[in-house]
Amino acid sequence: MKKLGTLLMASIMLALGACKDSGSNERFLPPSTGGINSLMVVMDTELWRGPVGEKIRDEFAAQIVGLPQIEPKFTLTQVPPKVFKGTTTHSRSILYVEKDSASLAHIRDDAYSKPQKVAVVTGPTDEVMIKNLDSLANRAIKEFKANEIAEAQKRFERSLSKDKALEEEFGIHLNVPSLYKVGRREDKFVWMDIQIPKGTMNIIAYEMPWDYFSNDSTFVQDIVRMRDSIGQKYIPGPYENTYMITEKAFAPYVFPAEIGGKKAAEVKGVWEIHGYPMAGPFLTYIINDKENNRKMIVEGFTFAPSEAKRDYMFELEAILKTIDFSATSNVSD
Repeated sequence: MKKLGTLLMASIMLALGACKDSGSNERFLPPSTGGINSLMVVMDTELWRGPVGEKIRDEFAAQIVGLPQIEPKFTLTQVPPKVFKGTTTHSRSILYVEKDSASLAHIRDDAYSKPQKVAVVTGPTDEVMIKNLDSLANRAIKEFKANEIAEAQKRFERSLSKDKALEEEFGIHLNVPSLYKVGRREDKFVWMDIQIPKGTMNIIAYEMPWDYFSNDSTFVQDIVRMRDSIGQKYIPGPYENTYMITEKAFAPYVFPAEIGGKKAAEVKGVWEIHGYPMAGPFLTYIINDKENNRKMIVEGFTFAPSEAKRDYMFELEAILKTIDFSATSNVSD
């Protein structure tokens, strides 16, 4: 009897073939569903409880760097293959794992709904499945996350802020939800925020000279120095002589990135208030805007004591990644 994994791939290939044969007629696909950063894992419950399931949890529910508490990359929901039918197949992100004589490790787009990513891993033994998971995990996580970013952006694009502070100060545009309001604006500095149940989510933007980061060996220290100086100047704490700084105990994480079509550095870490017990996560993009002879800085940070912060920071990341440097010609009044 054919395994369900083989049937799954056969059905996907058949659907793709039917779509191709029909010429310009597109196959109807229902809209995908699911919470942001949720991943449906379709696999036998015994496999889920064993080393294959442990490998999945290690990879797809690994701790996110830069958060003050342990939170997973994805919220995993495991279902057995026999219930993977109907609306269950419409989940936006799916990882399908099954023991099968064929060894597979690949990703399909829009198999049952749209937009959708389905990662399929099969193998004849636990060892082969774990090897296939290991080979596919990084790419699958990257594609799942990109799909989630696009979904988050689609959701908040329904109602966007019309404030022109970013355009007028920097000539950039961000797709910022309308609930965010400009709370502080000075020459070459903009701060927007939104109230959340137990705190705030914040976006700031400023610029630095093109040659501010002149030495690779001191790059991280220079980032901390930059953030601390901006915090002292613009982001006060609750009392006099208190202000935002980068957490002293741990250096921030720095990764290469591309944003707005430009090379950048992505910085993740924890902020704290100098002289007062407040802290939270931040995400900073330092963007090489050579055309304007500057480093353009956009940052999101959250204050939400005793609350999970993954999804708050994910929304801020989705907003920051909409940056457009041709805003003055593309944004309508």
